[in-house]
Amino acid sequence: MSERLIYFDNNDTTPLLDAVLQAMLPYYTRHYGNPASLHQLGLEAEEAVGEARATLAGFLGAKPEELIFTAGATEANNLALFGAAAYAPEKKRHLITSKIEHNAVMNPVKRLEKEGFKVTYLEVDGQGFVSPDDLRKAITPQTLLVSIVHGNHEIGTVQDLKALGGVCRERGVLFHTDAAQSLSKVPLNVTDDLVDLASINAHKMHGPKGVGALYVRSGVKIRKIMEGAPQENNMRPGTENVPAIIGFAEAARIAFANFEADTKQICAVRDRLIDQLLQIPHTLLNGPRDHRRLPTNADITFKYIEGEAILMHLSMRGVCVSSGSACSSKSLTPSNVLTSIGLKHEDAHGSIRFSFSKLNTMEEVDIAVAKVREVVELLRSMTAFIPELHSETEGHGGGYYKKKKDEI
Repeated sequence: MSERLIYFDNNDTTPLLDAVLQAMLPYYTRHYGNPASLHQLGLEAEEAVGEARATLAGFLGAKPEELIFTAGATEANNLALFGAAAYAPEKKRHLITSKIEHNAVMNPVKRLEKEGFKVTYLEVDGQGFVSPDDLRKAITPQTLLVSIVHGNHEIGTVQDLKALGGVCRERGVLFHTDAAQSLSKVPLNVTDDLVDLASINAHKMHGPKGVGALYVRSGVKIRKIMEGAPQENNMRPGTENVPAIIGFAEAARIAFANFEADTKQICAVRDRLIDQLLQIPHTLLNGPRDHRRLPTNADITFKYIEGEAILMHLSMRGVCVSSGSACSSKSLTPSNVLTSIGLKHEDAHGSIRFSFSKLNTMEEVDIAVAKVREVVELLRSMTAFIPELHSETEGHGGGYYKKKKDEI
């Protein structure tokens, strides 16, 4: 019998719930019409998409007409950034973002920088927080837009959107947030949080892959970045992915119906894993330990060994995790998020992200921790370096490595 697989990579994607799949299936078979068609099947599809839009908007604190369906949060981020930039007056050519953004924001911003926009990359503190005061100082009369991730994809830091949004609103600057990781995991209300543009998706909360949405506050002007038919209020051409949109709304209904209980359970699983892993020598937790962390996230640095090696050995033992950002785990460069919070390159390379959902259990934590201990001991026994010092003031590890005497 094959070994039980433990999936601790839910910030990358979550398994589709059966209830979500069942809600989607009729729109592949019986209700397969195109929402743009005027016959009965088309009108049925249009109505279903409208209901899904209203459901999702309600959970966001938005109006249905403020949601544009996309193929995911990456497309939504691109539409927000390029769309706002294309509509900007010539004097508004300054963007502000943080140094810990997902590539789906960072790379569009870098492209706009190459095209002539000035960009300010805000520093973060040792836990990954952006300072509202730093943001206020960075805004100039030329600033068009600020983009700050809500729940960080790597270290789980949850920004104070209302504080950041308040700075932007008082200065007349657009505020965009990438909320792909935070929707249904922490409170988010785009109206109360003073957000102008927000990117969300379905597959981080047990919904289908390939569907997301961009919230655009009424009155905010952006330009579409693709040409075609006038779907999605003439902002996103192409036939809507009706089954995925239905699944998106169903996943949200389930998530928000059980929000408090699920959050409590996930936090308990997360905290048990953190507590046990920090008992391993020379480990540290990246990001905050309090309520300002995503319930689903635990990012741990294992000093003196490579994260990629840990990941592969755990995979061989039936434990699925990620090294660095899950979307770029194959990269050999250190994580920009981890170096931005002050980690040395070698320590950033030794970091593993464990991420959870309501389907994970305490039993899985105990099994996984035992396997992590086994892997860490194995890999440290193979290294050419040894810890020389252990500083109690560092909390969990520290010190140096030097070559073994017989190798000098």
